[in-house]
Amino acid sequence: MERTGQYTLKGGPLTLVGPELKAGDAAPEFTAFAGLGKIFDSKDIKGKVRFINVVPSVDTGICDAQTKRFSDEANKITGVDWITISCDAPTALNRWCSAGSITNLRMLSDFRDHDFGTKYGVYVKEQGLLQRSIFIVGANDKIAYVQRVAEMASHPDYDAALAALKGLVG
Repeated sequence: MERTGQYTLKGGPLTLVGPELKAGDAAPEFTAFAGLGKIFDSKDIKGKVRFINVVPSVDTGICDAQTKRFSDEANKITGVDWITISCDAPTALNRWCSAGSITNLRMLSDFRDHDFGTKYGVYVKEQGLLQRSIFIVGANDKIAYVQRVAEMASHPDYDAALAALKGLVG
């Protein structure tokens, strides 16, 4: 399934591949790389609250700021599996984490088969990247909150996402 008109880069339209998930939908299971040769399977964290921070590339200014912001919040909000996923290669994610001393986020790469991107409907066809977005999944494995940023060059609404998470975990 392809969708257009929902995501842009500096006003130019981009095509998203996959379903348009919403709150209340079951969170799709997915696999991604958790490092070189290490596969992450979302089945391993079923039943846990998950905050999924989706970025196009951690090596860009907005993605860097977004991921660092959620790393800071991860130190304050416990009982949550904090995930950042992009199509960056695992080596790029490791280098970025090392440079910023980020150790409290599960950094995942969707670079090879785009399993996450296509199942969550955030794979950008023209670029091979993911749409900037946030998914919060409850312990019941249902999506509790979705935020899709309409313009790639814009920040997400951090306060709204964190308020939704706090509302879920108390």
